[in-house]
Amino acid sequence: MLALRLARGTHPIVLLRRLMVAAASAGVGFLLLCTLGHALGHPEAAGGSAARLLWCLVPLAAAMQLAVAVARTDPATRPQPGLSSVGLGPVGLALLAAASTAVSAAVGSALALFSFLYLRGDLGGEPFGGSVADVLGAGQPLPYAGVLTLLFVVPALTGAAVAVALRPRKPRPDNAKSPDPQKPVAAAGQPSAAHTTVSTGLPWGVALTAAGIALGTYASRTASSPSDGLLPLPGRLDTIPAGVVGGWVLIAIGLVLACPGLTHLCGRLLASGRPGALRLLAGRVLQEEAVRLGRPLGVLCAVASAALAASQLYGTALDSTGARLFGPLTGVGAAVVMACATATVLTVALETKGARIDTTAALGRIGVSSGLLRKAAALRAGVLVAVLAPMSWAVAELASLPLSR
Repeated sequence: MLALRLARGTHPIVLLRRLMVAAASAGVGFLLLCTLGHALGHPEAAGGSAARLLWCLVPLAAAMQLAVAVARTDPATRPQPGLSSVGLGPVGLALLAAASTAVSAAVGSALALFSFLYLRGDLGGEPFGGSVADVLGAGQPLPYAGVLTLLFVVPALTGAAVAVALRPRKPRPDNAKSPDPQKPVAAAGQPSAAHTTVSTGLPWGVALTAAGIALGTYASRTASSPSDGLLPLPGRLDTIPAGVVGGWVLIAIGLVLACPGLTHLCGRLLASGRPGALRLLAGRVLQEEAVRLGRPLGVLCAVASAALAASQLYGTALDSTGARLFGPLTGVGAAVVMACATATVLTVALETKGARIDTTAALGRIGVSSGLLRKAAALRAGVLVAVLAPMSWAVAELASLPLSR
């Protein structure tokens, strides 16, 4: 009830972010219900239905990442004197954010249920025909327990993810304040935890990406026929060996680990030499926000690489009947994942901007114009696009090259 009351008085931008969580939940819930509909309509193809359910984990993970990013930027999750006076400390605020996220996701699940029933014709209209009716299970009675269970998955998991991500953490001993005034000076020359994460993540990310490309190449060459070791995607995209999928998973993990280091490296290159005020501002901000911004960028690069590879391999391919190899759910799932990854990057970028509000005010007091700050933001975005876009294209080319032969 408190979460609902706070939602009524929030800023429209905050409500828009929560609507993004609801939309992502609606997309994932619709995919889960379509998996159930396919299982009802094809009881003999239990393996295919199970594979479709496994592929729903990808958009579910993207929706959970977006929910956590939105919860971090929600003003209701920040400590406030009024809430502290009624007993809502850090733990209570984390639970409040989890409840708000679960409510937003539940709205999306309800929208998914309405769309699913409407397309099936259960609400009085005519059911859709063709390949859409094949995945909806039109004409088959729905098990209400199964429907409610699937609809409960997204709110429960997104709420749990937010509660875990926003839980209060104890400060590390090396970051604790010390009465010795010389200790901070001595520790200033030591690498920080963020710098250590960046420096160790880049080589591991490169190694995992290379291992994923090698695994995909090996799996594509050892498959004796297109039907060996298949893991079908939602729809009719079912000609990818399971080893190649495992290689893509390693590539995605590698990109997530490597992008913070690449972001930090871009910042160092911008601030190297004798930089002016523009390059110095852009470079220092990239170095400071490398970990926070780099991981969502890594997810977006992984999604973009997978989309490029899939479009190169199957975008124009036709089977023997002349129908495209992409099924109806493949496009829905890809749209949900891409939208969630992009929205997460934009949300984290706004979060970093809000975290620098005191620094921005101090720069304004010493005479830094707002135009220079906008140019620095544009320079940061341009450098990241110039580095990460070719990298995503190169990874997609290397990942799809063995399968294109």
